[in-house]
Amino acid sequence: MDRVLVTGANGHLGRRLLKELKTPTRAVVRSETAASKLGDHDDLRIVDYTDEEGLRQACADCTAIVHLVGIIKESARATYASAHEESTRSLLNAAAHAGVGRIVYLSILGASEDSANACLASKARAESILLESATPALVIRVPMVLGEGDYASVALLAKARRAVAFTFRASSLEQPIYAGDVIDAILAALGPRGPTGIVELAGPRSLTRRALISAASAVGTRTVSLPSAFGQVLAWSLERMSRNPPVTPAMLGVLDHDDDIDPQPGAEALGIRLTGLAEMLARVAG
Repeated sequence: MDRVLVTGANGHLGRRLLKELKTPTRAVVRSETAASKLGDHDDLRIVDYTDEEGLRQACADCTAIVHLVGIIKESARATYASAHEESTRSLLNAAAHAGVGRIVYLSILGASEDSANACLASKARAESILLESATPALVIRVPMVLGEGDYASVALLAKARRAVAFTFRASSLEQPIYAGDVIDAILAALGPRGPTGIVELAGPRSLTRRALISAASAVGTRTVSLPSAFGQVLAWSLERMSRNPPVTPAMLGVLDHDDDIDPQPGAEALGIRLTGLAEMLARVAG
């Protein structure tokens, strides 16, 4: 029977995907702490994502891989290069050795090797490593993902419950996509007729960050916009005072990226329906 390997399975999307997949799944995480988030999943491996031999063993008897590993903030334990490029290269080599037939990789809208942002450039280099290989692969680029109980939704709803919310560059364009739609896209990509190459997905509506907070608010939240430059100076200072700052300049750059695409070509390529903003917000708030 077909078996799907899911890397980064401890994340919100990874846990959701494990529940939705109808075929046997093998979850791969990097640590005992990450493994504890998966409860009693019956096929779980703890492997460093750059450990090619460990990944070879994990890939054995798997026909497809969903690669969800990625970070928007570097730490002492994980750099962009190791989390994106090195992990993808190691996984590809392991997949080729195991004869895996397809890889689906989740990336970020705005990924470009020409980007001045270190995270977006690294993501794009990982995409190129994947797409230049002999293994059929699909890259799905997404913006902010909103799902029940995930970090982005909790943060958005927390702001939307305040009388006054502060945010950097309130005019920044957001085009959030519902987590369930991302899962539907991955499931479609794993099918026998799944496309290859790059597909860009987002929710049906692009709007300013101020408008998004207002749409999520039931108390008439007033949003105060702070200059992006102030955020960058603050992040730069925190980065120099701490080995593990809560925010970095590169992370802020990813979050500040303007997202405004036509999502229909990607949705049609995968045969999925996109959840509207009002329905999405109602689901995550509920």
